[in-house]
Amino acid sequence: MSGQPISFGGLARQIVNEGIVSAEMMQRAITDAQMEKVTLINYLVTRKLAKADKIAWVIAREFGDALFDLDTLDPEIIPKDIIDEKIIRQFSVIPIYKRGSRLFVAMSDPTRADALEAIRFGSRLAVEAVVVEEDKLVKLIERQYEVMTTAEFSGFEGDSDLDVETENTSDKNTDNGASGAEEAPVVKFINKMLVDAIRMGASDLHFEPYEKSYRIRYRVDGVMREVAKPPIQMANKLAARLKVMSQMDISERRMPQDGRIKLKVSKTKAIDFRVNSLPTLYGEKIVLRILDASSAMLGIDALGYEPAQKELFMAALERPQGMLLITGPTGSGKTVSLYTGLNILNTVDTNISTAEDPVEINLEGINQVQVNLKTGLTFAVALRAFLRQDPDIVMVGEIRDLETAEIAVKAAQTGHMVMSTLHTNSAPETLTRLRNMGVPSFNIATSVNLVIAQRLTRRLCPACKQLSDIPKKSLKEMGFTDEDIATGFKVYQPVGCSECRDGYKGRVGIYEVMKVTSEIARIIMEEGNSIEIAEAARRAGFNDLRRSGLEKVMQGVTSLQEINRVTGGE
Repeated sequence: MSGQPISFGGLARQIVNEGIVSAEMMQRAITDAQMEKVTLINYLVTRKLAKADKIAWVIAREFGDALFDLDTLDPEIIPKDIIDEKIIRQFSVIPIYKRGSRLFVAMSDPTRADALEAIRFGSRLAVEAVVVEEDKLVKLIERQYEVMTTAEFSGFEGDSDLDVETENTSDKNTDNGASGAEEAPVVKFINKMLVDAIRMGASDLHFEPYEKSYRIRYRVDGVMREVAKPPIQMANKLAARLKVMSQMDISERRMPQDGRIKLKVSKTKAIDFRVNSLPTLYGEKIVLRILDASSAMLGIDALGYEPAQKELFMAALERPQGMLLITGPTGSGKTVSLYTGLNILNTVDTNISTAEDPVEINLEGINQVQVNLKTGLTFAVALRAFLRQDPDIVMVGEIRDLETAEIAVKAAQTGHMVMSTLHTNSAPETLTRLRNMGVPSFNIATSVNLVIAQRLTRRLCPACKQLSDIPKKSLKEMGFTDEDIATGFKVYQPVGCSECRDGYKGRVGIYEVMKVTSEIARIIMEEGNSIEIAEAARRAGFNDLRRSGLEKVMQGVTSLQEINRVTGGE
């Protein structure tokens, strides 16, 4: 770019004019900062291209804002609850003082109107910027809002008297190393992590060891979030404590193990955790899945089915025989959908048996069997036994092999309602998956009644969602029809506030509910592929996942960004 005139605007021009950095260096800094997605000031300071105090002095003088030294600030007076932590980290700002309806905010770049507007919107206060040095600001934010670290862990004083019940498995050794795991800080810390996960509505907890660090993450509304960084020296004790609680063999560190924890959070409520340990390069990673039986009691109306989809689901449940298959990736809500159906069918005059790996939710009135591969109790073995127990309804946790598939199909053809899951991406692919397993096409066409593919998408926070102005051309490119656009529906986008996380609060399902019609059955028997089945389903009026997601956008339930994330923008 040498030889060409270089022009800057605003802040960059002032820094160059003061001689803090050269014009050529500034040009490179602007380009590199944009590529790295960091602010210009942060780039200049962290790369040691300019001193933070000189930049702060130039900004304060040129833009008429007060200059403040953060070293003189008492951290105890910082009003933490006024601005959401997400905004603080996103814009690198921090509130330092509140007086009446005015909020003074420390910033290294007060020219950022988007940051000031976000703070004003989130706090509902008049905002005044105070210029501070970038390096001191970054350190203060990390000190005030960092996740739990070594010092905090050592002095942690959480509840240690939580009532934890474990499965009675006397054949496992839980003595070796237990004393190390029972140290007070470890016990209190683990208990806090479990309780916090429940309060935040997390679905999973990940305890992850690395070479030089250890982190704990929650999956909340389908998105991973780091919540703590205990010292790496505690990795083995944390793993041992979790294995003791879940009745694993703590002396076995070379093979994966499964366990279960029941945590009583009150006299009337208990939460189950499904626990799995996995040996990794630097220690054992422990993952806990939270199993809340109340999720199966929400009722079908809370799951997010469209009226036509709900009608198809209920009609399939009322049929005395045939297969109802639910498909989707891990964590897409298949189990909740299955249990919701079972809960509807669970009456005194119906005999229901389930084979699961593992049994995630206990339901009174249903005969639940835990699959155990070590003892030879497979899905196929359990299913054969069910057929000798006079069942009306059979639920198989997952059809994984030809043997299980064949027995399930035969059960569906001989007067039983069979419910199960498969791991496929869409409803049409489920039918071709069965054929690829080796199930004859005729048996698939005559036994399967309904296939449901599903995903979970985050709900927009009703308190802060904002209208998004999207051109009609773009809407059509996204998949909306002219008829949709003619209705004048509104598209909303996430913002973020104290009531939510990143503009979202909770999740709702989107579904592809496909009844096996006579045309689809004919395509199956002619060994047609999933594309042909999908086209027939579309002609029959069955929405695919993308279309179901777009309808949720039209209803203002979620955003286009979220539907693109979940459905891949197809």
